[in-house]
Amino acid sequence: MLTYKIKLTPDDNGTVLVTCPVLPELTTFGEDEAEARQRAVAAIEEALAARLAHGQDLPLPVEMPLAARTVALPTLTAFKVLLWHALRHAGITRAELARRLGCHREQVDRLFRIDHASQLSQMDAAFRALGADVSVSAQFACSE
Repeated sequence: MLTYKIKLTPDDNGTVLVTCPVLPELTTFGEDEAEARQRAVAAIEEALAARLAHGQDLPLPVEMPLAARTVALPTLTAFKVLLWHALRHAGITRAELARRLGCHREQVDRLFRIDHASQLSQMDAAFRALGADVSVSAQFACSE
């Protein structure tokens, strides 16, 4: 699970203001903490999408259990962030990744679009083409 730290601040109009230390362009709010946290996830995805669209660096998320002041990215978004970091680590371009995958550059570009529902098989192939291994785990809450 990839999580980002957020800062929740009571606003003077009864709402909760949300900012994210590693994404200074992010500001959102909610009527209460639950809504603010929900909007924070959408705002983080929007900020990451804008950075990807402009070829800017993505901050590394914090790999830790979901704490009171963090929000978790949706799984597919997390894969896209990790794929971007794998691409940067490999030191290759999206065009080179397309060549390695035997596909068009546009298909590779969609792998990095947060709003595109990429297939896991495509993500797996891209990670393999970059020489990166992906592991998935699930944590189950005990009901005892």
